[in-house]
Amino acid sequence: MLLRCVPRVLLCVLALLVGCSSTQGTSTGPPWAKGMATVKEADLPAEARRTLALVDRGGPFPYTRDGAVFGNVEGRLPRHPRGYYHEYTVPTPGSRDRGARRLVTGQGGETYYTDDHYDSFRAVLR
Repeated sequence: MLLRCVPRVLLCVLALLVGCSSTQGTSTGPPWAKGMATVKEADLPAEARRTLALVDRGGPFPYTRDGAVFGNVEGRLPRHPRGYYHEYTVPTPGSRDRGARRLVTGQGGETYYTDDHYDSFRAVLR
């Protein structure tokens, strides 16, 4: 009788472990994320993935502000000296201007995504 329930118990434990390891939208992630919500690169909008590829290649960028220093004035990202962070526009379909979506990169290899014009950020897991 005991042996028949062992597979069920193991399956439940496995399900719990898999469920707890998800990082989409949780506060776990790399140490540089400092407990922020995270998003996997593959789960970013297509426009953000294209912008990230441009960043990786060093451009060319479609917007003159791409690559500008991001000041982190609101302090929503970990604090670093001015010039540490740079921002890049993520096009928003249907928007007549740059829209609200951005990627922000740090000199330590960090990448953050915002879709609400810096009100919140998610650490991008690459």
